[in-house]
Amino acid sequence: MEIRQLEYFLAVAEEGGFTRGARRLRVAQSAVSATVQKLERELGMPLFSRNGQSISLTEAGTALLPEAQGLLTAARRARDTVDQVRGGMRGTVRIGTLASIGMRPAADGLLVVDLPAVLGRFHVTHPLVTFRLNVAPRGSADHFQALADGRLDLAMVAVTDQTPAARVRPLGSVRWSLICPARHRLAGATSVTLDDLADEKFVDFPHGWGSRTLIDRAFAGAGIARDVPFEAADQASALGLVRNGLGVTFLPRAGSEGEGVSVVDVADADLDLRVGLAIAQQREPSAATSALADAIVRAAARTRR
Repeated sequence: MEIRQLEYFLAVAEEGGFTRGARRLRVAQSAVSATVQKLERELGMPLFSRNGQSISLTEAGTALLPEAQGLLTAARRARDTVDQVRGGMRGTVRIGTLASIGMRPAADGLLVVDLPAVLGRFHVTHPLVTFRLNVAPRGSADHFQALADGRLDLAMVAVTDQTPAARVRPLGSVRWSLICPARHRLAGATSVTLDDLADEKFVDFPHGWGSRTLIDRAFAGAGIARDVPFEAADQASALGLVRNGLGVTFLPRAGSEGEGVSVVDVADADLDLRVGLAIAQQREPSAATSALADAIVRAAARTRR
């Protein structure tokens, strides 16, 4: 069994297909298929169930997955150790990002940290380190799971609960405000209460996103059942739905002010969402991961000042 075989198996398993796995590895799909098939022959059992265009892990593949992740993590640490002796930090850092926080151009209003700028500066001083960015459909919940599974090294997350599987370094907080259509009855109000919104229809993000948890808990604490018929995948989509009269939503003020919508503060609820940088608890980070984490935390501290 070779490290390369495990890398190919892991890419297919995590990406959910041979084509996507090959794209991530930047090799031909035929090479990925041949390598995985060779591994299956050596192990004497199929690792994937193949049904047309879809695949799924077999029982053997499911059992191999955490072992492969652990072996590849150990191999990366070994390479990092040698690289440090040789004098050049290198490797790939896999970073989970938040769709509404940390990736917005400065012109739209900086929230917690300008992550692209941090990555750009880091690349200048450490040109042999590469980055792989991931935005998860279920937001922070997916990122915490990916850290636990070994699929991410770092993740920007919304902090709403205790996270025993990860160490979280604080980056800052973001105030969520009511966003309503410009012709809404509450547009232009100085502030609103949660009771004012009891009969509204809401646009929100999927369950698992930190902001969704924050808002749901605020309304539950006030004894108000919320109607959320529409879910959006990012801030721009949520704004578009609100602008077209499908409901109201909660978003950061930065990046939300514009034609067709009104931004109103909420007076009777703590809607400050804490944001942190999460690192897996159960394994030692690589030198590149540790250095990049320090750079992100320092940049966030400068933003707060």
